[in-house]
Amino acid sequence: APAPPPAQHLFSDPAEIEALRGNLLAWYDKCKRDLPWRTLAATEPDADRRAYAVWVSEIMLQQTQVATVIDYYNRWMQKWPTPQALAQASLEEVNELWAGLGYYSRGKRLQEAARKVVSELAGQMPRTAEDLQKLLPGVGRYTAGAIASISYGQATGVVDGNVIRVLCRLRCIGADSSSPAVIERLWDMANALVDRSRPGDFNQALMELGATVCVPKAPLCGECPVKQHCRARRRKLFGKPASVPDVEDCGVGGCPLCPPAAEPWDSSLGVTNFPRKAAKKQPRAARTATCVLERRGCHGAPEYLIVQRPSSGLLAGLWEFPSLPLAQGLQEEKQREVLADHLRAWTGRPVVAGGLRFIGEVVHIFSHIHQTYVVYSLPLDGDVTLDPALSPSRWVTEKEFHASAVSTAMKKVL
Repeated sequence: APAPPPAQHLFSDPAEIEALRGNLLAWYDKCKRDLPWRTLAATEPDADRRAYAVWVSEIMLQQTQVATVIDYYNRWMQKWPTPQALAQASLEEVNELWAGLGYYSRGKRLQEAARKVVSELAGQMPRTAEDLQKLLPGVGRYTAGAIASISYGQATGVVDGNVIRVLCRLRCIGADSSSPAVIERLWDMANALVDRSRPGDFNQALMELGATVCVPKAPLCGECPVKQHCRARRRKLFGKPASVPDVEDCGVGGCPLCPPAAEPWDSSLGVTNFPRKAAKKQPRAARTATCVLERRGCHGAPEYLIVQRPSSGLLAGLWEFPSLPLAQGLQEEKQREVLADHLRAWTGRPVVAGGLRFIGEVVHIFSHIHQTYVVYSLPLDGDVTLDPALSPSRWVTEKEFHASAVSTAMKKVL
């Protein structure tokens, strides 16, 4: 059996826990950022509408910065202020509003869950973290904890990237912070720390601390409201005490929360020794041939053919220029040939490979794919009849293109 974590890593002193809670909440009351979802959560008297407002923000904030989310959030809440309103929207409308925010399956799952609230839960949001996670698609452990604590006052902790960083520094946790064993310990710690009378505010304060003070690089330790509780800071300031065993000695006994022996404390890094993660997996490289088919519209303005992607997988349900994944190492001449074959289906006429004009390459980085679009253009004369048996497709003006549910990558291509 793995060795249990030594007490040095945990919060076990009730007086220290109470002091940490008080200091953190006092700081949050004074220094918190003015964010639209916080305003809604604080002023909305109806608990279910409050929960929906928090839920939308938490889904949008996954893997996305606050500054990017604010405009999307305001537009979303103006258009769909309740789960009932969202349930009545089409997936096309959802994708159009989400376009540019990335990780498009988030919006789709959010709408699926809203429809479930309306059709299966009588319009009532689940009120505990356990039920939120169990009943709503796309709501994981963290999101469920955030909604339950902020909207319904459940005394449950939350663990996101910011909280991981804060807790790992507070208690010198140097094992791989993405490992299941460490994550479970952090959840235990978050649940032990959460303030019972103000759980939502406490959780937001912990996340706010990680977002604004205890940042990944160059943390503002002098401004930290809980610096006196931070073992990483104490170690940075005072080093290893000569006679008293401290948390850095845990590794001697195979402590599951200490840094591996092969990666000891680096004094030049100070508190940023923590947290530690496993080496990041490099994104795989992929190449896609994309062709912008262009014709003159009835008013003389150019129109472009866009087609809809499959309803599952990467960029599900979004619109794009006709595109085709390319095998690695394919020569340009062969690229043109396979793309021309692919385009015959869309145009209903032979396409000469030599007629494709090479425009250039567009690189777009997804979280796990380094995608290169090899871009061609092909002007078309006369009318083109689209085959209804194929995926949905349509001709759009440039203005209509930008109003459609197209990815940021396709906007780069145009």
